[in-house]
Amino acid sequence: MYKQLQTGLICVIALVLLSACATVTSQLDPPKINIEDFRSLPTEGGAPRFEITLRVINPNAQALDIVGISYSIELLGRELITGVSKNIPSIGGYSEGLVTLDAGLQLFELLRLLASVGSQEDGPLEYRFLAKIDFAGFVPTQRIEESGKIAL
Repeated sequence: MYKQLQTGLICVIALVLLSACATVTSQLDPPKINIEDFRSLPTEGGAPRFEITLRVINPNAQALDIVGISYSIELLGRELITGVSKNIPSIGGYSEGLVTLDAGLQLFELLRLLASVGSQEDGPLEYRFLAKIDFAGFVPTQRIEESGKIAL
């Protein structure tokens, strides 16, 4: 009898804690992320590298402690640039910060893209920036997508 009561009490406490966590995360708005700058880095014989600067806007009272970001950039539907970063500063509540990322170019995808560009009609190039941002604590993982066109 005592074991059943103890097991039942543990289950009730676990359910209360889980429901409390669900209410905490549902009150947070996702951060807004914009590409601030995109530039080529000098290389020393290797594949081209890029530096991407993101502006992260935190619309919440709680600081966002970013554990890591994985990201990619597609051009004409081909994933050309990818990278990950874990050295991200905390973004305070109701503030914004700049996050600088290093990224590498996938040479084979670039060659495929260059081969297909000749068959494309002239016009703007479509791009898409995808990022997965992991936060410390109870903030859920955020997936960000920004797309647009680059005029030639």
